[in-house]
Amino acid sequence: MARLSLPTTARLSPSLRVDPANNTVIKTLNRLSRSSLLSLVLDWLDERNQYLCPPLLRRPEAPDEDDEDDFYPPAESLEELRGLYESMQARKGGRREVVDRILEGDWRYGLSLYQLAMADLQYLYDHPGSLKWTAYRIQQLKTPAHEDDAEGPERTDKESLTVPRFHPSTFLQNLQAEVLPDVKAHYNFDRPKDMPLLLLRIFIIDSPYNTDLAVSTRHRGRPGSNGSSKSPTTSFDASRTIYIAFPDASPHIYISKSATGGAASSAGAAGEAKSLRALIVEGIPKALSRPRERYTLKGTNLTTKNISTMLAVKGAGRTNAAGGGWSIYAGTGTSDLKTDSPLQTLLPTPPLSDASNTDTDKPDTDSRKRRRPTSDPTDVEDEKQAKQARLAAQARFGNSAKVDDGKGIERLDVLIEDPFPTDVANFSDEDESEVQDRAALLSRNSSKGRRSTLNLSTMLDNQENVDDNRAGRSGERDRKGWAPQVRVSFHGSHVFAGIRQLVEAGIIDGEKMPGWMTGEEGVTIGAVRNGRIKGFKGSGL
Repeated sequence: MARLSLPTTARLSPSLRVDPANNTVIKTLNRLSRSSLLSLVLDWLDERNQYLCPPLLRRPEAPDEDDEDDFYPPAESLEELRGLYESMQARKGGRREVVDRILEGDWRYGLSLYQLAMADLQYLYDHPGSLKWTAYRIQQLKTPAHEDDAEGPERTDKESLTVPRFHPSTFLQNLQAEVLPDVKAHYNFDRPKDMPLLLLRIFIIDSPYNTDLAVSTRHRGRPGSNGSSKSPTTSFDASRTIYIAFPDASPHIYISKSATGGAASSAGAAGEAKSLRALIVEGIPKALSRPRERYTLKGTNLTTKNISTMLAVKGAGRTNAAGGGWSIYAGTGTSDLKTDSPLQTLLPTPPLSDASNTDTDKPDTDSRKRRRPTSDPTDVEDEKQAKQARLAAQARFGNSAKVDDGKGIERLDVLIEDPFPTDVANFSDEDESEVQDRAALLSRNSSKGRRSTLNLSTMLDNQENVDDNRAGRSGERDRKGWAPQVRVSFHGSHVFAGIRQLVEAGIIDGEKMPGWMTGEEGVTIGAVRNGRIKGFKGSGL
């Protein structure tokens, strides 16, 4: 009688072995460097990991003739195998040598899901900018006072400072209940050495089984002349990987963009990855919630590949809401905690203040004696303007937005909604008609072409005040005049450091520059209204 298989929501065991000939396994190992790969193998050979990463060892009763034709004969003990890989660390060589030794020698019967998770995490630590992260804020929902309120839309308690308690095993049990039964997931927690956060790797494959059938190799026929050509395929062809970062003592979480494990990605796979990510985003607050204590996730409009920037802007440190020039009050050193606190009676002297200008404007008699008199007055004026530009940059950016601080943001998208500044008294009828024609042309072209990453202003509105805000903005635009659709996009390895350099060079006026260009709002996408940016209320406080 055939065995009956039923769909289950149980997760995949970390000890399940994957065929070493699988393309995903080969790709995962080949993208690591030789040194990282050898360090990873030594971690696999640790005594604590032998239950999940056992290598192939020679049996004591096995005859010696069995190893004569073996290119990679099995070692007799773990100590011998560790010495072999340590000797490979001491000498030079190629990565191909280590990969072949792993797949065709010591782990020829397959690598476990735990080993693949360790290799994937190792690549993430070697290349911190390989993933794109989005920050979400955990907010508590209001408990309905009456039964009639329970049927209406859920509302967040913006005054609550409650942070949910996080227990890894309980969280995984609750999250697994939200996963569909036709997909199976493997979870792996890890804590980076140099970051105050906990990483959760979720590896999902399309399979109704949670046994070896989920990762076993099967054959499918390719269309050909005789139809007999077959190629091995597994559920890994449609696998997806998502990372969730839980920073310590912070009401935020970071979710990575879903990565497809297959060799080729199509539009259908991208749509499935997006829907899978949406499912995870919906399941996380349910897994964190408890009876009479419900939570939800709110987007913070902060997306970047630099997770260190996430920790600085949406973490638990003092720089969480002190960007730009306010960073002088958010020192991270031990001495800064005592001297740069706003609670101290003696506060640090901000740049461009009366005290700082007094100190900088004092004549230096020694330097004046050594300096040669300048005959060209333009050089003196240029030097003075350059000094003022540097002081303005220091005042607006403080200790932030430096090229070597490791907290760069790659992209900043801003939608300007303020009306176009015009002088009504000196505005002729011809100019007015020309402006109206341009406005009509822009409105017709706005619906054509590729959709921008910046949606209209309703994207950033609270759901409760959408109608009121629309009516108020439309009436305000009618009174103030024409408001062109201007989208500003900054690209680079460190956007705000580049803006600071432009201020220091005198290209951007640091005194008239808006605050959102200094990064003090902590968002990467937003809309400017009345000179202020709106992106989940700036820092989210």
